[in-house]
Amino acid sequence: MYLHEEKILKALQSWERGEPGALAELMPLVCGDLCQLASSLLRREAEGHTLEPGALVSEVYLRLNGLRSARWESRTHFYNFVIRLMRQILVDHARTGKRMKRGWGGQHLPLESAADQAAGAPEQRALNDALLDLRRIDPQRFKIVALRCFVGLTVEETAAACGVSLSTVKRDWCEARVWLRRALTGDALQKRDPC
Repeated sequence: MYLHEEKILKALQSWERGEPGALAELMPLVCGDLCQLASSLLRREAEGHTLEPGALVSEVYLRLNGLRSARWESRTHFYNFVIRLMRQILVDHARTGKRMKRGWGGQHLPLESAADQAAGAPEQRALNDALLDLRRIDPQRFKIVALRCFVGLTVEETAAACGVSLSTVKRDWCEARVWLRRALTGDALQKRDPC
């Protein structure tokens, strides 16, 4: 596992330096992870979406290939960027689909409205809002949630990526889940959650 991570870091650094073929070298190393991320995000989409995980990963590749410059602090930084990129692709795809259904002459919507419509079900919008709130008020817990849920890292890998102890990750992971559950249900009671 460590050797694989080292190869990813070397490819990211090569890409950062602008070396030709660096992205092509990186993609086979991260393709499996990107497909898992894509599948995870697509499972949360409204029923009837038309994107497949492979198509989402291909679109990510095209957008990454179009970057003029990239600066990656770590493998985690790259994956966090990819998650945001995938979400933007899904928003763009949903917005285009709605525009196609309305016909090209449809009215223009403010970005916030389009993002709300594209986000799918109200539950997904609520989760997205809760995650954005968590990122704003507690960036470390947000990072732990993102690494565990979207990147699929273990507790040990998350601790290494964040530079904190296992007990810190376990505690923050538990408390972030409780906070998200309360944010989603509106339950302000201080019930103990069995993490």
